[in-house]
Amino acid sequence: MTTSPRWRGRLEGIWIAEVAGVEMHELATATAIAGIGLEGDRYATRQGHYSHMWHEDRQVTIIADEVLQAIENELDIRLERSETRRNLVTTGVPLNDLVGERFTIGDVELYGGRLNVPCRYFERLIDKPVFEPLIGRAGLNCRIIRGGTLRAGDAVLPGPATA
Repeated sequence: MTTSPRWRGRLEGIWIAEVAGVEMHELATATAIAGIGLEGDRYATRQGHYSHMWHEDRQVTIIADEVLQAIENELDIRLERSETRRNLVTTGVPLNDLVGERFTIGDVELYGGRLNVPCRYFERLIDKPVFEPLIGRAGLNCRIIRGGTLRAGDAVLPGPATA
C-alpha cells in the first residue's frame, strides 16, 4: 500500500545520452529494460560518468518540470530539460514522496529508490550555477521493476502496476 496521496501526473519527455558528457537527446519513445535502464542510455550500457558507482536504484532518473520552472522564477536561471541530465521529466508527480514506493509510467513499473543529489560535475558540464538550487529537488533515482515502452504523454500513477 502506498503512503503517497492520490495524484495523477504526466511524462513530459524522455532523454538519453549514449556516453558520459555528450548532449542528451529527446526521444518520443524509449524501451525501459527491467534491472538495466533505458535502452541506449549511458547508464544502461555502463558508459556514464558514474557507471563505476553502479547502483540498482540508478537505472532511470526523473526530475519534475515544476522544479525547472521554480528555478527560473526564483533565480532567473533557465534550465532546459535536456540540461538536467535526467532521463525523464514529469509534471504533477510528487517525486520526493516516492522514495520507497512503486509507481507506473504507462505500462512500465518503477521503484523510487532514492532522491537524486546534484553534483559539481553536472554544474560544470552545463556551466550554470544550479548545484545549490537543486539540493532537495534534483529528482528521483529509480529502478525498473517491469520494463516496457515509455511514451511522452504517458500517465504517471501511484502504486504498483495492475495486471
